[in-house]
Amino acid sequence: MMDHANITTSFDIAGKKVSRNLGVVRGIIVRSRSIVGSFAAGLQTIFGGNITMYTQLCEQARNDAFEQMVDHASQLGADGIIGVRYDATEIMGGVTEVICYGTAVKLE
Repeated sequence: MMDHANITTSFDIAGKKVSRNLGVVRGIIVRSRSIVGSFAAGLQTIFGGNITMYTQLCEQARNDAFEQMVDHASQLGADGIIGVRYDATEIMGGVTEVICYGTAVKLE
């Protein structure tokens, strides 16, 4: 299991040296809104503020993509992941792809 302290958006990890680059790793999730979720979120938009239904859906999608990326890096024998980024693309109305990617590395 990889230590999450060795996963960062920067390109170095304090106190550690990258000894080997293992390549790009990624996690990809495609999520859709449910009819019930869309209805509840629609009601929340009437009152304004944080639309918690969508916030929860986005957070879960990002977390799932992150964990897939970590699993991918672990399969390669990585000790860490640097340069972590997220991206999202709407594939069609109500369907979004979330990708989390970075560079898997061996650390000294």
